[in-house]
Amino acid sequence: MPVQHRRPPQVGGVPGVPPADVAAGLARFNEAPFATAEAALLECCGSLRWAHRMAAHRPFPDLASLLAASDEAGYDLAPRDVAEALAAEPAPCLHHDAPRAAHLALQAAHAAYESRFGHSFVICLDTCPPSQAVDQVLAGIRVRLAHEVDEERAVTADELRRLARSRLVELVTEAW
Repeated sequence: MPVQHRRPPQVGGVPGVPPADVAAGLARFNEAPFATAEAALLECCGSLRWAHRMAAHRPFPDLASLLAASDEAGYDLAPRDVAEALAAEPAPCLHHDAPRAAHLALQAAHAAYESRFGHSFVICLDTCPPSQAVDQVLAGIRVRLAHEVDEERAVTADELRRLARSRLVELVTEAW
C-alpha cells in the first residue's frame, strides 16, 4: 500500500515549492541519461512500458506537460502492465509504534482484498492527513471490496495514475 501524504499538485506549480525549483528539477530530469530517467520513473510507476515511454518522450516543457504525459501513458497500459506496476508497489506498513490492533486490522483488510482481487490494494492519500491514513485505507478497502472485478480494475488503474503523478511531482522537486 503506497502511502502518499503530500498535497496534490496545482496546475503551473507545486504548493510550497518555488517555480524556479520545479523548473530546475524538471530540467535535470529532462537532461538525465535515458537509463537514469527510466530507473527514476520506475520508482513512480512500476510498469517498464510506462517508464520507457515517459523517458522516451522527454524533454517536457513544464510540469503540466509531464503530468499530462503520465496520465496518457497510464491510460494506455495493458492489463499485464498494470499487473507489473501493482507487483512493484511497496508492501503495506505502519509505523512500528502503531497499536497492534491497527497492524492486525490492516493486515486482515489487505488479505481480504488480495484474496478477492488477486493483487495488492493501492490508494493515493495526497489529501489525507497522516493521522487519518490508516482509517482512510481501511475505509477504502471496505468500500472497494464491494466492487465488481471490472469496476475495481478501473479504480485500481486510476489510483496507480494518481500515485504516479504524485511521485513525479516529488521526483522533479527533489535534488537529484
